[in-house]
Amino acid sequence: MVVSVLSSGMTTAPILPASRDPHRFAIRAVNICSVMMNRTNCEELLDYRRSVSEMYARTRDDTLDPAVRCERFRQQRAELFRKHPRSPLSHEAMAQTGGPRYYDYDPALRYALPVDYDVEPDVTEVHLQEDGLMRLVRFGKVRFSLHGAEHSLSLFWVSGYGGGVLLPFRDATSGRETYGGGRYVLDTIKHADLGSEDGCLIVDFNFSYNPSCAYDPRWHCPLAPAENHLPVQIRGGEKSYPSGDEI
Repeated sequence: MVVSVLSSGMTTAPILPASRDPHRFAIRAVNICSVMMNRTNCEELLDYRRSVSEMYARTRDDTLDPAVRCERFRQQRAELFRKHPRSPLSHEAMAQTGGPRYYDYDPALRYALPVDYDVEPDVTEVHLQEDGLMRLVRFGKVRFSLHGAEHSLSLFWVSGYGGGVLLPFRDATSGRETYGGGRYVLDTIKHADLGSEDGCLIVDFNFSYNPSCAYDPRWHCPLAPAENHLPVQIRGGEKSYPSGDEI
């Protein structure tokens, strides 16, 4: 029997030869995780992710009016920001903030949109300081009308283990009323998923929010590529924190 001992002094479960233990890679991956994050950090992050997942599940409760769902979402998110140890805010900001600031709910900014999959599957590469290279694969587009004009946004699949949908955007409020790097509407890897209706994707800009890098410089986030820069104001969702930022 082979026993793996990490530099931290922790002894792991036995690791058998490859022919006898097809799960050896999973065991080693857990061992690496234990080196990078202590037990408290893992438990806190797991609890935060569960809280976000539950929060978004409630946004898909179609027994309630969308405006009611949005208000509840904002209250719960503010609570996480102010009190949870895995808040994207610094400890100093957590003690001072009243939570994220938002535009008033606007029902005209909620869309149920068919996805156009007839697009070139181009890959956008984003270099993140801590996580390395992230690849965003364009897999579809959604089109919507606002202020009398037609607009479109590309949908991206985050390539890698598990994957997920990412819908980032910038608009004419960015760097003025909202974060200069733009905002997210969907990021399903982190449970930001507004669901669908009759086969159409829900894109509700009232739920758009800042990436973590808007709150504290320790975070590094993928931002909207040029094709998702909108020439119009999207005056819905989260405003800048704590004031108009520019990158």
